[in-house]
Amino acid sequence: MSKVTLSVIKADVGSYVGHSCVHPELMETAEQFLARKSESLLIDCLVTHVGDDMVLILTHEQGTDNAAIHELAWDTFMEATQTARKLKLYGAGQDLLADSFSGNIKGMGPGIAEMEFEERPSEPVVVFLADKTEPGAWNLPLYKIFADPFNTAGLVIDPKMHVGFDFEVHDLIEHKRIVFRCPEELYDMLVFIGAMGRYGIKAVYSRTLNDIAAVSSTQRLNLMAGRYVGKDDPVCIVRCQSGMPAVGEVLEPFARPHLVAGWMRGSHYGPLMPCSVKQSTPTRFDGPPRVVALGFQLCHGKLVGPQDFFADPAFDLARRKANEIADYMRSLGPFEPHRLGLDELEYTTMPEVMEKLSERFEPIE
Repeated sequence: MSKVTLSVIKADVGSYVGHSCVHPELMETAEQFLARKSESLLIDCLVTHVGDDMVLILTHEQGTDNAAIHELAWDTFMEATQTARKLKLYGAGQDLLADSFSGNIKGMGPGIAEMEFEERPSEPVVVFLADKTEPGAWNLPLYKIFADPFNTAGLVIDPKMHVGFDFEVHDLIEHKRIVFRCPEELYDMLVFIGAMGRYGIKAVYSRTLNDIAAVSSTQRLNLMAGRYVGKDDPVCIVRCQSGMPAVGEVLEPFARPHLVAGWMRGSHYGPLMPCSVKQSTPTRFDGPPRVVALGFQLCHGKLVGPQDFFADPAFDLARRKANEIADYMRSLGPFEPHRLGLDELEYTTMPEVMEKLSERFEPIE
């Protein structure tokens, strides 16, 4: 059986209104462009959004890092950007850091998560989409899904999961990676993944199945651009069932909103609120940060779905808790820990203010 590749690629190509949503005409432009251009490349595709980020969910047999697939996604975003400019939308094409495609979409602005695998007799996957936050936002959920028995009962009672998982962790600043074998190296791993601004879980692998279980986008947009152009708004793919965590175990970490970096101007900590696609329109202080979970059954590469998981009223309490946390964090205004630390503000006006006042600082005797 040939392998299928699942590619999830997102970009902010124009916001409606402000930073809250994607205009329907942009979605229509992307759908029509993919319909015209993708017949020989794709098995299936879906255009969706989270907040003001357009998301392309693509299935194909071209493998990961395929230039033709990446170029197709790039051209789709460029086409949508033209529609955004026509409508005078805010930040049209802001995630596209080049004028033309250069062979691989990585490093060009859009966020991307891809995995290649052989379909099992039943292949359920969950695609997570986040807005107003950064790649490290997946660290806590992925840890709980694949390493915390209080969250995932399968780690205790499923023989295929009991031996554990391997975590590929990336240093997002120095562009290095390390693989931790868990549960044996769990404590070592936590030293790193707790620093969500620098270290991100890129992928998780099942030891028993010798196969990929999850993958996330780890692009740091501001580091690539050298200026503030918005937060990274990451995506993540998790395979479920039959030796992988159950769907309910994959969703469970989001029932308790955790604090993530991002929110207004990418410069504040706030709760990650689970919500439906329809509710993923961050408004209060351009937030709070949102996460959407879309479930699919893959059938010979076809996307059967999506099921909008966080539309379930079972997550109403999580949304209420997120609003309570947001209310408290907002009360702190420009003070830490609501505002990010100085080391995370290098792409804001902070360096300019420090430079302007540098000569007024005097030594203390």
